[in-house]
Amino acid sequence: MQREAVTVWNRCLQVIQENISDQSFRTWFEPIVPLRLNGSELTIQVPSQFFYEWLEENYIHLLRKALDFAIGRHGQLQYSIIVDKGDESSKPLTVNVPTTKSPQTAKPDNVDADILKSPFEMKDLDSLQLDSYLNPAYTFDNFVEGDCNRLGRSAGFAIAQNPGTTAFNPLMIYGGVGLGKTHLVQAVGNYIKNNNQDKFVLYVSSEKFTTQFINAIRTDSLRDFMSFYMQVDVLIIDDVQFWAGKEKTQETFFHIFNHLHGAKKQIIMTSDRAPRDLQGMQDRLQSRFKQGLTADLQQPDLETRTAIIQKKLQAEGIFIEHNVIEYLAHSINTNVRELEGVIVSLMAQASLNRREIDLDLARSTLRNIVIDSDKEVTIDTVQDVVADHFSITVADLKSKSRKKEAVFPRQIAMFLAKEQTELSLKSIGYHFGGRDHSTVIHAIQTISDLVSNNPQIRETVEKLKASLK
Repeated sequence: MQREAVTVWNRCLQVIQENISDQSFRTWFEPIVPLRLNGSELTIQVPSQFFYEWLEENYIHLLRKALDFAIGRHGQLQYSIIVDKGDESSKPLTVNVPTTKSPQTAKPDNVDADILKSPFEMKDLDSLQLDSYLNPAYTFDNFVEGDCNRLGRSAGFAIAQNPGTTAFNPLMIYGGVGLGKTHLVQAVGNYIKNNNQDKFVLYVSSEKFTTQFINAIRTDSLRDFMSFYMQVDVLIIDDVQFWAGKEKTQETFFHIFNHLHGAKKQIIMTSDRAPRDLQGMQDRLQSRFKQGLTADLQQPDLETRTAIIQKKLQAEGIFIEHNVIEYLAHSINTNVRELEGVIVSLMAQASLNRREIDLDLARSTLRNIVIDSDKEVTIDTVQDVVADHFSITVADLKSKSRKKEAVFPRQIAMFLAKEQTELSLKSIGYHFGGRDHSTVIHAIQTISDLVSNNPQIRETVEKLKASLK
């Protein structure tokens, strides 16, 4: 019975494909599955209620024409609609409905429904045209790979080469501010756009998507809005956490997601947290987010920070000594965006003051940028405050001297650096004459024990902390 249905449906598709664009055919007819043929009644399975309604509203005349060709005037069409129950553990329901529109209500033969309704032809849908909204500057070539982002980068590149056909669909990239989420997902989009001319890539922020959705409701063009998104080959949504609590937006995206995923179109998303931690999200949508691959971007490690600095300087055609690069890499470990911002400021300072980029300029520039005293304390500030309190020099703190008058202040400075900054033990050791991290651990433990048992030392440390604030 199904074999006969497939044969009849293939005959229908011959007529349909001759009368609509390739894009519309792939979107609205390739996902259909012929189920059975009972006499002159053909039953086809469609992915959703919206899908069924769109076919009935826009292609009923074309379907009638196809049935006349494949079965005859007495041919009838019945739909089997997949309805998601919203329960992750249960299978979708299938609801059978007969066709409700008659050929008399259809559009005239000389009017192509695709021309009238295809959102690709509509230029007034919130100014959405065939623009991918990608920043061409975001590429894989200038995305620095490291241990902190290797999984996401590898998955992104695999998708870029074979969108929609890998196991990484959807791909969810999450991480804190300034770690390169937007750069990575747009690099995927740019690669696909440049190497697959037949695929339409769209990048949109979650806020932009919501605004378009609201405007579509206001202008009574929701169907056009949904149809547009259902025809996208690669959909990239940035910052989905902003949909928290927006039930209608989530519901609309849920239907778009199901359609695209079922049609093997690629979906890529970013978030500032893991899917399981997204509050205010529908359970069924969260389960979709977890379907493919979830990869986090972490704070860049020392080696990656060094490579980012070198890459940025190379792109600008600027050479600076390695000790300056090393200083910057050890001093900034928050995120990529702040690191790049410091480099830009450093180049600007050098240009304005007409001087070479050396260690002194790097220190003063960094001190001026990370000046938010309520929040940030730099390693240089710690060393200056400790050296001043004990009437020694910063050079003494960094020296190899084992004299008591240098060792004790050095240990206190290491202790405060660990407590007051976010630097790693390795970076703290670097700033104290290139000492090993085990030396830093010993210093921290020594001062910690003294603070617990010696009121005088505790008072000194508290005084130094107050100076840092």
